[in-house]
Order: sequence, then C-alpha cells, then structure tokens
Amino acid sequence: MKLNLFRPAALAMALLLGFAGSAYAGADVPAAGTSPKIDAIKERGTLKVAAIGEFPWLPENTTGSGPQFSGPAWLLAEEYAKRLGVKLEVVPVSHETKVPILATGEADISIAPLAVTPKRQEVVNFVVYSRSSLCMFGLADNPKLKDVKTVDDLNREDLTMVYFTGTPPETWAPTRFPKATLKGVAGSGANAPVEEILAKRADFATIDNVAWPALARQVPGLVSFPSGDDCLKSTEMATDVGLAVDKKDPAFLAWLQAVYDEIKDQVTAEELKLLKSGG
Repeated sequence: MKLNLFRPAALAMALLLGFAGSAYAGADVPAAGTSPKIDAIKERGTLKVAAIGEFPWLPENTTGSGPQFSGPAWLLAEEYAKRLGVKLEVVPVSHETKVPILATGEADISIAPLAVTPKRQEVVNFVVYSRSSLCMFGLADNPKLKDVKTVDDLNREDLTMVYFTGTPPETWAPTRFPKATLKGVAGSGANAPVEEILAKRADFATIDNVAWPALARQVPGLVSFPSGDDCLKSTEMATDVGLAVDKKDPAFLAWLQAVYDEIKDQVTAEELKLLKSGG
C-alpha cells in the first residue's frame, strides 16, 4: 500500500524536476539569470568566437568579400548569434591558443575545429558535430578487390595494406587487419601513399575521410571502402570533432547542445556539401 501511495508522488517530483531542467536545456534561449555567459553575451551585444580556418569544418574565405568563414562550425556560430540576437565577433587564435583562450574569457566559444581528447575534456566541454576518421582505397581495376564490398572484406591474407610509418594507422592496422600483409613506407608529404597503390606494390591504403574526395578527383581510377558518401561517414578509427566552451557554465553548454541537436541535419549537410565540392 505504501508503495502505491509513493508512486504518484515520485512521478510528480520527476515531472517537476523535468520542467525545471527544461528552463535551460531546451533550444529556447535561457531566461536571464540562468546562464552567466549568455547574460554577458547579450549585454555585450556580441558572441565572441575563437577561430582558425581548417577544411572542411571551418574553411576561411580569402576572397575579400562575403562571410569570413564557412562550414559546419560557422553555420553553428551564426545560428547561436542569431538566436541570442547578437553579432558574431571573430577572435583570431593559433593552434596553441584555441583552447586556453576560453579560460581567459576572451572568447565565449572556440569554433576552431578541435579533436575531442581526454586531456582536452579535463579543461573544456564539447559540442560534438563531426568526426575525423579513415577510409581505405585501392585501384578500381585491381582484380583482388573485385569482391570487396566492405572494410571487413579487406582483412584477407592475399591483400597488402600500406601506410606511412609514424602515423596512427601504424598501430591501428595490426588489430583492424590482422590477416593482411602490412607495409610501412616513409611519409612523402602527401595525404596517403598513393604511389604504392598506383605502382601496384600494395592493394589498399588509408586516407583521412575528409581528404578522400580531393584524391578521387585528382587521381582517376581509385575506389574507396566504405564506398561513396559512406566513406565521408566512416567510423574507422574515428575521433570526434567539436566546438569547445569553458566548463564553468553548464546552462550555456546545455543550450548550445540543444540548438545543435535541433539543426544537426543542416550541419551535416553543410559539411558533406563542402567535401563533395572541394571547398
């Protein structure tokens, strides 16, 4: 009997907490006094974003006209500013300062594309909107790749994989393709060891998923695994990419995340558009 009496009370409490949480967790701009950061941004009239260009997440516009940047990170920044009713103010940063600047308060958000790492997560919070990952590629007319449909199909004893020594695939490949013959070559400054594939000294190689569309345009006759747009969405050796904020204002983070959740399809479409067009 006591249990039956408790359930309505527990339900009511849960609903109350849920409504209270929604005061700042939704995509609506939090009420004054909820987020110190948002209050400061609105009083200032500008949203300060730390930025440094990086394709495809935040390409810099060097034409001298139009917006300073484009890409998914810029799309998010513009949406945040629009909903707050303020202007965007770009704060130029270097790769060394794009995270520390948040602690100083000189920027409200770092939209400089950032790989999410445990070390960075100790000092900032992230809104993840993309990821960096790997695709595999080889010659389309390689008879040994004729029946390969998925990345898993590359794990065969008769196939040779090539990678640049001293790069992450060197430690990843032995566990991902334990049956394949693995071959390391010295880096050449290129995005991938394409010459090894063209010379038929190896059957497949790795390449960053964001670099694949450009390579496919420059070197006809290649095929990727996963194929087509699935390469751009690959989960192989994936690392999350996001924008960062200081840890001191959870209500600000919750709102940023809620806005992204609401427009994430637009954000993804913007990145795919840039990748396919080459910028």
